[in-house]
Amino acid sequence: MLKYFYDNDLIRFCDKTPDNWEDAVMLSCQTLLEKEVITQQYVDEIVACVQKYGPYIVIVPGVAMPHSSEDSQGVLGTAISFTKMSHDVIFEEGNSEKNARLFFTLAAKNSEEHVENISKLSEMLMTDGLIEALMTVNTMEDYQNVMATFDL
Repeated sequence: MLKYFYDNDLIRFCDKTPDNWEDAVMLSCQTLLEKEVITQQYVDEIVACVQKYGPYIVIVPGVAMPHSSEDSQGVLGTAISFTKMSHDVIFEEGNSEKNARLFFTLAAKNSEEHVENISKLSEMLMTDGLIEALMTVNTMEDYQNVMATFDL
């Protein structure tokens, strides 16, 4: 999967610190917006879902997986992008378990692709040491070193 992000130019390093989690979600969607995989409607749906259901997108401490329903009219294709924020994004005050710095934004045209994306991403994130390694990357060269180390 690391190679997938690299080969498809789906990696972004965010040097500006988002003002809040909503801005962070919007920033994490930029790559998919630019590649016309999603529209602003999908971004707005993700933000609305987190406002309604809480920070369900923070799947483990440090990692967020922004996504909404697979039947969104705002999804034009299937892809996952990786965005590394420069600082932790706080989703829930007083609960550091719900902070995130690594954002894997999902878009899928149908439920099979949606489940497959979540499965592949979850499998990758279970690799010992990978999350910690990704927390340290700040450049494409850093990313390439992690990619070479983990061969994923």
